[in-house]
Amino acid sequence: MAPALKKYFAHTVEGRGKETWQPLEVHLTDVAAKAERHANKFVAAEFGHVAGLLHDLGKYSDKFQRKLDGVEARVDHSTAGAQVIAEAWGRAGLLIAAGIAGHHAGLADGTTFQGSRPERGLLDARLQLRPPQIENYDVWKGQVSLTAKPTMPPLQLHSNATIRDARFGLTMSHFARMIFSCLVDADRIDSEGFTSQFEDDRPERGDWTALPEIRDELDRELAALQWGATVSDVNLRRAEILAAARHRAMERPGLFTLTVPTGGGKTLASLAFALNHAIQHGLDRIIYVIPYTSIIEQTAEVFRRSLGPHANCILEHHSTFDEAVLRSAKSEGDETEQDGRGVRKLQLASENWDAPIVVTTAVQFFESLFSNRPSSCRKLHNIAKSVVILDEAQTLPLNLLRPCVAILDELARNYKTSIVLCTATQPALLETADKNRSFEGGFREADVREIAPEPVRLAQQLQRVKVENLKELDDTGLIDRLAAHRQVLCIVNTRAHARELYQALKPHGEAYHLSALMCPAHRGQRLAEIRKRLLDKEPCRLIATSLIEAGVDIDFPAVYRAVNGLDAIAQAAGRCNREGKRNAEESVVYVFDPGEKRVPQSMRKFADGARDILRRYPEAPLSLEALNEYFSGLYWRMSAGREDQLDKHGIVERLNERSKDMLFPFESIARDFRLIDGGLLPVLIPFDDKAKRLLEVLEQTDRIGVIARKLNRYAVNVPRGVFIALKNVDSIQQVAQERFGEQFWKLESESLYTEEFGLNSTDPTFISVENLTSM
Repeated sequence: MAPALKKYFAHTVEGRGKETWQPLEVHLTDVAAKAERHANKFVAAEFGHVAGLLHDLGKYSDKFQRKLDGVEARVDHSTAGAQVIAEAWGRAGLLIAAGIAGHHAGLADGTTFQGSRPERGLLDARLQLRPPQIENYDVWKGQVSLTAKPTMPPLQLHSNATIRDARFGLTMSHFARMIFSCLVDADRIDSEGFTSQFEDDRPERGDWTALPEIRDELDRELAALQWGATVSDVNLRRAEILAAARHRAMERPGLFTLTVPTGGGKTLASLAFALNHAIQHGLDRIIYVIPYTSIIEQTAEVFRRSLGPHANCILEHHSTFDEAVLRSAKSEGDETEQDGRGVRKLQLASENWDAPIVVTTAVQFFESLFSNRPSSCRKLHNIAKSVVILDEAQTLPLNLLRPCVAILDELARNYKTSIVLCTATQPALLETADKNRSFEGGFREADVREIAPEPVRLAQQLQRVKVENLKELDDTGLIDRLAAHRQVLCIVNTRAHARELYQALKPHGEAYHLSALMCPAHRGQRLAEIRKRLLDKEPCRLIATSLIEAGVDIDFPAVYRAVNGLDAIAQAAGRCNREGKRNAEESVVYVFDPGEKRVPQSMRKFADGARDILRRYPEAPLSLEALNEYFSGLYWRMSAGREDQLDKHGIVERLNERSKDMLFPFESIARDFRLIDGGLLPVLIPFDDKAKRLLEVLEQTDRIGVIARKLNRYAVNVPRGVFIALKNVDSIQQVAQERFGEQFWKLESESLYTEEFGLNSTDPTFISVENLTSM
């Protein structure tokens, strides 16, 4: 029989006696119960329970208890539990041990590689510590009665057995990450609950509006929209798509596509599908994943308008600023959402995604799924039993496409998650019998169901433009053609090219320029002016980068697009005759080749594929058949040969290599899986009086929850190198450094920001921006 233990504690309360401290036994039992409930969603309740029961086992230590009494000491309190479960359950125990050992610092590498040679990782090293090095090891071990090793959940494996795409390692490593998520969230919530009982402002979690009530409000709004809509072919097709979405929602959970041409109403149709599908099958939430931060607020606003009094159930989880800083700062207590719920509740929901509707970015979603950090992984268990809608699914990053597809397939197979690939230009991600069009390791064709009724027919009926291939066209010829149009949009591949064309076009009449070097408030102001001129039939010639293709609702009678990927050309076509009020033959999308130097190296493989399709499908280059062939050819070229460019870091293969010993390289994978290399940093622009007032408030307050959200409207994201260059010449200055560190930087040199260009890349200080090609 294990010896009786003296009183041990998990947490203290500053300034209060030990009678108020949290007993360790209580903390372990409560966390075990919470983690068990989380893991039960994917049939792994016992794994969650044991993770919670053992995670703080190392606090049964005189040294740790002295630390609670105020004696400074470094105490490893997480290795003990990891060792116990690894010894008791072997390989299965390692899946829990990784999370226990890393529930504060993060999932460590089980094994790392020096070149091609495996090396012991931090996790493996910690598990090999001998008992004499860990105080009271045998005593702690005796306090936990472990049942026999449970049966693993019935995890389904992908059928593809090729070496390149074997999935067992990904399946098992993701299971470990999901148990880690259950543990971290349970631990944080229990600790929060204990400490908050002594605070006046207790955190509010849960108690959201039920999905049926949210669905009913959406139905009322959609009925009103349909009742007030004019009778047109476009509106009839939108109604047909919506009806199909509601009907298909009754089908079993799994993988879906929603292939709807631009302007077909796919945003609200996908939300209607998701709500009905979740209610029908007892799923918990809808997660809407958007590729660009520039349109996430726009989509969330569409949802808010459609859900009326339930708009406060929508969590926008994105931020220009560091989330850790925002979480640690106070939130405004007097500024609330529409129905009086505090911002604090939504801020807390961003930690674990327990809201009914989450609108987030592809970066946030996918990087979390491959992360090793507790703060990023905490929400993962709430992706289980949800509906995930991937808007503009064709924008999944090519160099990480294989692991992205693999993890989506994993969620659908083993975590009761329905995945919807939502786009007008559906990527060719199916594993089919036709080897020429099969995506190795993609979604099995039999597993994927289309929501839209007869996509080929819809594409033909909603075809509102004609595509004309101009082939090579220099800037002089292009300017002559643009000047001949009263209203025209021209989209090019680089910011430098857009600026040069704009300056050349200005002498010919009313010209506008748009790029992501303008802050969102500036872009919104400019777009409102452009829309008004279009509506009033006034002259309007717009030069833009690909930013305009990212969900911007705008309608030009003619569009010019510099050659790029076929999906980019299709997105450009969505800004021409968008509402179908003009004759398709008179609404032309002109594709032109601006010359090799105007197509950056990173875009050339896409442009080459589009040139091939434009040559072989001159009459219908944007047909579903042409798009499928374009994507199939692109993926084949990138995966042919020894190096698989669709998984440039070999993530799937590296995980599979460790599936025998379950010592996965969690930290290394997290470091390599980055949708945006190098990252972007925000610069705040004092664009107008409102921005200046917000910056003044920021200087004086420590309550920044709402302030930070409002400042998103005045931020321009720049590459790290550009940020450092601006910093080195004092063109940007820190705001409230003493409270927020290096989080907030504002532009000091007003000459660097102009009405025409936003951040002005012609200034020597900002010359590095010349080479930027994104948006």
